[in-house]
Amino acid sequence: MPTNDSKLQAQAQRILDAIAFIPFKQCQPLTRDFATIPARPGIYAIRHRTDGLLYIGKTKSLRGRFSGGHKAFLWAWLDKYNDEDVRIAVQLISHWENPTLLLELEAIILRATEPPYNVQIPTEK
Repeated sequence: MPTNDSKLQAQAQRILDAIAFIPFKQCQPLTRDFATIPARPGIYAIRHRTDGLLYIGKTKSLRGRFSGGHKAFLWAWLDKYNDEDVRIAVQLISHWENPTLLLELEAIILRATEPPYNVQIPTEK
């Protein structure tokens, strides 16, 4: 029987696969209101067309997270990325009521990918 740790690792891998390997054209484009992004809990990635994952995070409301601005967009602008080359990949999460689980999932994904715009990557316990 798989341990809770291996189940968590497997779930984190499924989420990472979903946000990292979805075709770039299927990711959400940057807009003023982000109306096409659901106002639901999820884990998201800011992706660049060729440079890959720039930032990974979690939120209670995906649309709300972006409509108020996001530091990754500022950094992408400072790095002179074309806005057509930056998109958002989202993975909806149904169990937001367990914030510890989401922190653990996010930490596993961050350690596996080390996106350049995530300032601090959590260390493994």
